[in-house]
Amino acid sequence: MEVNTQSPTSSQADDHGHSKHLAHHFDDVHQQFDTGKFGMWMFLLTEVMFFAGLFVLYAVYRSNHPEAWQFAAQFLDTKWGAINTVVLLVSSFTVAWAVRNAQLGETRKMLINLVITLLCAGGFMVIKYIEYSHKVHVGLVFPQLEHSLFNPNITAEASAKLAAYEQGEVFHQIEALSAAERNWVGKFFSIYFCLTGLHGFHVLAGMVVLSWLILRGMRGDFGPDNFNAIDFGALYWHIVDLVWIFLFPLLYLIN
Repeated sequence: MEVNTQSPTSSQADDHGHSKHLAHHFDDVHQQFDTGKFGMWMFLLTEVMFFAGLFVLYAVYRSNHPEAWQFAAQFLDTKWGAINTVVLLVSSFTVAWAVRNAQLGETRKMLINLVITLLCAGGFMVIKYIEYSHKVHVGLVFPQLEHSLFNPNITAEASAKLAAYEQGEVFHQIEALSAAERNWVGKFFSIYFCLTGLHGFHVLAGMVVLSWLILRGMRGDFGPDNFNAIDFGALYWHIVDLVWIFLFPLLYLIN
């Protein structure tokens, strides 16, 4: 396909000789793009610092209670974590490809790649729902919840229900722990839900952004002279993927 090399100041220009995509407080489209990208990187830096603080919490807890961490990690499903890793890696490739499609004016290919990225994000959330549902049913949840295996005041009814569950060995293994050990294992799952839940929230935010980009793409808003929004959205999605690349080995693989 022939690349559209038309200048923004030709048919795409307004009455003042500016591109229709150029905001009036910028001198040219290059300044607008560079400013937007700088602002996006500043925002992403705050996201990195936010998750860095959570990773420090992880490191402190793990170094102080390695036995509790090793015991608790056995209840995470590495298979689902690995599948989600592949799903996000694929989505990173397709969103980067969508940016390139926009730069080349390949609107149809751009939309296909954005839709694939959105489907990957949806698949990721479905898998997290499966993981969360199992843990909630078994009782591997926040110690503050009544049916949590780590709640020191767990009711007899909840204990009987958990013991009768098909994965009853989980209950019996945790029941054998001392009160202090059970407390620290419970904190592992608090950290697990905190880290993966916040990451999941960012995935949902990314799905909103991707849906918005798809709608704009269907209107024909993007092309060689206007791909800023897709570029910035892709940057955000890469950061979401990068955070999971750290979460997966830290939570699922290192025992």
